[in-house]
Amino acid sequence: MTVRSLVTERHGNTRDRAERRLAGFMTAPSLILMALVAAVPIGYAIWLSLNQYSLLQVGLSRFVGLGNYVDALAGPDWWRAFGQTFLFAGTSVALEMVLGTGMAMLLNLTFRGRALLRTVVLVPYAIITVVSAITWQTMFDPTTGFVPQILAALHLPGAGVVWLGEQGYAMAVIVMADVWKTTPFAALIILAGLQSISQETYEAAELDGASRWKTFAHVTLPLLRPAIVLAAIFRTLDALRIFDLPFVLTHGANGTQSMSMLAYTQLNENRLVGQGSALSILTFITVMVVSAVYIRFGGGNIRDIAREDRS
Repeated sequence: MTVRSLVTERHGNTRDRAERRLAGFMTAPSLILMALVAAVPIGYAIWLSLNQYSLLQVGLSRFVGLGNYVDALAGPDWWRAFGQTFLFAGTSVALEMVLGTGMAMLLNLTFRGRALLRTVVLVPYAIITVVSAITWQTMFDPTTGFVPQILAALHLPGAGVVWLGEQGYAMAVIVMADVWKTTPFAALIILAGLQSISQETYEAAELDGASRWKTFAHVTLPLLRPAIVLAAIFRTLDALRIFDLPFVLTHGANGTQSMSMLAYTQLNENRLVGQGSALSILTFITVMVVSAVYIRFGGGNIRDIAREDRS
């Protein structure tokens, strides 16, 4: 390594540190404000979770420390809701990534009416979740819903099933409703990543004689990995906090109670503020742990790929 290269590298490192320091100074006020806005309700929820407090029994208020957390973790309700939430999140996010990638590939093609198709595809994501849930509830109604009628007419399995009234089937409806609504969001992020791929890359693959499948598997998919990981991060964190779909469709019955629904039941229906707050904090911790895992592994992959692209 020459003296000039050493000086250039040192100058580059100094400039990078100065840019990072400037970025820190510029973003510090907004970060502090966001931290204060988030810290106050979180701190109050933590304090409530350390107390036993009931709105139904007058005078029942005392400090119990970690007793609410011990009761929650020792009982079966939390772990049942935990497993059901992760089952929903894993299934729905996996389907959304596959369908979102296919949808993004379709929207990236050049054809007449592409702008109209892109607008139509985003309609499900623009619909309010509660309205979407009521629509799916109507579709699977055992007496008036058209889905059971179609299944019965085609003699397919599930024709005589009360979908929202049986375990397994109810979770399937919730997953389908979530996939239908949020796949366009994943497709939009993946489409942005797809449009950032240079056309010269595809031309080089074509010159090398690569087939369409090999081009997709060895060129498109690896270059799309940062966008897919980003979409998966957003969707997983959102799915782990799912509340509205199971609340409207099943009210948490038949194996569809999520962590957020369990906290809601304890806090608003049973009026057990301490236990409900403890369950809310446990849900918050779960989401934070999953976020840390994504940032550690998925975020590192994004940085590595971006660094490879610049080099």
